[in-house]
Amino acid sequence: MKIEKIQNGDSVTLALQGWLDTQAAPELEKELEGLGDDVKSLEFDCKALEYVSSSGIRQFVAAYKKMSGNFKLTGVSAEIMDVLNMTGISKRITIE
Repeated sequence: MKIEKIQNGDSVTLALQGWLDTQAAPELEKELEGLGDDVKSLEFDCKALEYVSSSGIRQFVAAYKKMSGNFKLTGVSAEIMDVLNMTGISKRITIE
């Protein structure tokens, strides 16, 4: 998986590309841990994300908790949206 970090003031976008699975989740976890207290909102741009496993969903939840809800997913494919709906995550996380 490839992660591109784009910071604009106190907002950060992490553009995710490829598969967010058990092997890639630790890389995203490191990115989340590296976000400073000055970051007030976080977006995961998922337009190039092809697959998400339960490990990836855990990182979505961790980001949501870390940002106290100031977190959203954008560009989510129909396939990934199906997974988010099945797990109930789509009821908590803002998805655009």
